[in-house]
Amino acid sequence: MAKTDTLRTIKGCRRLEGEVVPPGDKSISHRAAILNGLAKGEASIDNFAQGGDCLSTLRCLKALGVKIVKRGSQDSPTLLVSGTGETGLQEASNVLDARNSATTMRLLGGLVASQPFLTVITGDASLRSRPMGRLIEPLRLMGADVRGRGQDSFAPLVFRGKRLRGIDFTLPVPSAQIKSAILLAALFARGNTVLHQKIVSRDHTERMLRQMGATLESKGNSISLLPLTSPLKALNLRVPGDISSAAYFLVAAAIHPYARIEIEDCGVNHTRTGIIDILLAMGAKLKIGHERLEGGEPLADIVVESSELKGIEVGGDIIPRLIDEIPVLAVAGCIAKGKTVIRDAGELRVKESDRIATVVNELSRLGAQIEPLPDGMIIHGGRLLSGAEVDSHGDHRLAMSLAIAGLIARRETTIKHSQVAEVSYPAFWQTLQQIAEY
Repeated sequence: MAKTDTLRTIKGCRRLEGEVVPPGDKSISHRAAILNGLAKGEASIDNFAQGGDCLSTLRCLKALGVKIVKRGSQDSPTLLVSGTGETGLQEASNVLDARNSATTMRLLGGLVASQPFLTVITGDASLRSRPMGRLIEPLRLMGADVRGRGQDSFAPLVFRGKRLRGIDFTLPVPSAQIKSAILLAALFARGNTVLHQKIVSRDHTERMLRQMGATLESKGNSISLLPLTSPLKALNLRVPGDISSAAYFLVAAAIHPYARIEIEDCGVNHTRTGIIDILLAMGAKLKIGHERLEGGEPLADIVVESSELKGIEVGGDIIPRLIDEIPVLAVAGCIAKGKTVIRDAGELRVKESDRIATVVNELSRLGAQIEPLPDGMIIHGGRLLSGAEVDSHGDHRLAMSLAIAGLIARRETTIKHSQVAEVSYPAFWQTLQQIAEY
């Protein structure tokens, strides 16, 4: 692999073999920092994700008065977070910049809506184009004073914090970000908050709140949260490996003809393991072992070997459990025998890029036969891929998915704007180099 500025050139490799330790889970890292920032006492967070999104959350929390100290190695540091309690957050002296992180903007939006000061949150051009009305609507029902650009549809967002009230609300889309934002706002509201989910989304916030002493119950697709009567308890934890980051290597091993990869210490929360279920359904040689719990979250080791995959139909309730992995799942579909159809994934249209359009366009450049649907794509598999120049469109998940495609393509694949992988997986390119034999 050669690197020139933001270009990366990937060559088809002879074999893939080795052990991969994925970075700390992004979703859990965001929540561990935010909730411990509200808690009473100091928390130690090991294996905190070092991608750009989670670092945006840390910068914003520091601007709100949370003391955060980093110790240990650069690749796997320990964070010491000193909680401020219910009344300890401070008005930031400047606008909060979430950069490219929608999780930062939406979760912190839920938090500051209840705080007695003014907060303005913005982000980069991509984040300022992502829908925020779905956040503003439920917060306003709770009594929040929040405004947004474009008739309250987009960031920057302006919050004039005030005392909120609990709500009974049905989430219109299966979004863990919106669900978590409402739960954060509800911690300091008057009265109970009940949320109903048409389809269950990732539950890291609920697990962590229970671990920290909040009165939260989950029954079926509904969640009930009582306002805090005492501060959250600081929670020491080691963040599990991110299954969304591991997914690139799960797919790489399954589609390469000579491969065996072991993923160590990977989070296997059932709300996140859709990629495992789909790969197994496609015929992947995949085994899960050494399952255990840490900090209320399940993790395990996963071994994947070269497999003969077959195309399948993907849709329905499983989509929220693999929404971030669909770009690399599309790569698997290109190699699988037969047709793979992905539906009910319209949410991909409003991610860091329009992931339906960009995945279809860029994989087509590599020779894939793939058609867009309004809410997914149809992939005609079993075709050899050929190297070409492709573009990440500033989307970290697309950049890494194209790299995996390049490992099994004839001729070289050059990826433009490859540095964006650092948003979620700073060591991705080094890890890829370590397991690829030429």
